[in-house]
Amino acid sequence: MEKLYEENQYLTHFSAIVESCVQSKKGYDILLNQTAFYPEGGGQPYDLGTLGPVKVSEVHERDGRVVHTCDGPLDIGSCVDGTIDWDRRFDLMQHHSGEHIVSGLACQWWGCDNVGFHMGSDVITIDFNVEINEEQMRQLEAAANRYVWEDHPIQISFPSPAELEVLEYRSKKELTGKVRIVSFPGADTCACCGTHVATSGQVGLIKLLSVQKFREGVRIELVCGKRALRYLSSIYEQNYHVSKTLSAKIFETGKAVDRLLEENTALKARILSMEARHFSLLAEEYAGRGNVLLFEADLSSDSLRRLCDTVAQKCGGWCACFSGNDGDGFKYALSYPGGDLKELGKALNATLNGRGGGKPDFIQGSVQATKEEIIRFLS
Repeated sequence: MEKLYEENQYLTHFSAIVESCVQSKKGYDILLNQTAFYPEGGGQPYDLGTLGPVKVSEVHERDGRVVHTCDGPLDIGSCVDGTIDWDRRFDLMQHHSGEHIVSGLACQWWGCDNVGFHMGSDVITIDFNVEINEEQMRQLEAAANRYVWEDHPIQISFPSPAELEVLEYRSKKELTGKVRIVSFPGADTCACCGTHVATSGQVGLIKLLSVQKFREGVRIELVCGKRALRYLSSIYEQNYHVSKTLSAKIFETGKAVDRLLEENTALKARILSMEARHFSLLAEEYAGRGNVLLFEADLSSDSLRRLCDTVAQKCGGWCACFSGNDGDGFKYALSYPGGDLKELGKALNATLNGRGGGKPDFIQGSVQATKEEIIRFLS
């Protein structure tokens, strides 16, 4: 089988003879005498497209042959026209080429190895076996894009065994037989079977998104080309929305958000102070009353707990506090200093369709019941 994608990654239409067609669990596995469909491998997903009237849903290499899994059969011996999904192919070419540039430069600078590579539908990841910090990642991104914009030609060759023996190139394993070498002059030389752009300028843009500790080194997330443009456009749209909402200049939204957070922190502190005074007044009001049932609107779970604890310290019995409404249910907190709420909690959850738990003297949870049903149960 001739693998046309090895020589011409820009080939999107081709003709071939059907040599085999076997029904499988996923459809029909078809072998051709030649193909431009790239099979999954080396971290790169397979191509999609059509073979005559049928859709190609998966492409894998088995025993050196490229198997096309299709949604329908083809006649053995027939000639079919194959069409590659070019948008998908070019996106993968941009990303695989971007990975070479980033990996090659990183290995030059820090003497590391690319020990993992995955091309996902959203981002691609590269794993290096050295630690790289945020500042180094930004330097790597700048250098990678400078290489892209210099528009270097990408070279593909099949060196002889003698040439291969003296050639310095990246590879994760010992290679024998026919070896395909992809060279990004000045950035990377690597044994690779994937598809790549003709010149580095066709990568367009490389955006490194994150660097995180991973095993003995780091994992970098990145996007390239059209996907990078789409990513940055989405960020711009979000930032533009924030800019309008906060009446801040487009490059000053960070400061505006910081101010908003400071104001929010101050407001929360004020609310907590007001709540504490209100809870204290309620505790004095119910001092010595014994068991107390309270309903308070719009309390967080933490505020509900603090109210319950404050009143329970004064009332001389248990205190049950609820916050919510008849349509959505109620959050609750029950406190009984020195007492045991185990049986009451079980009965409350069972009767009022609730869930929750805690310690013998304090439980917290929620119920799906009306205010009237809660009052009837605890009265």
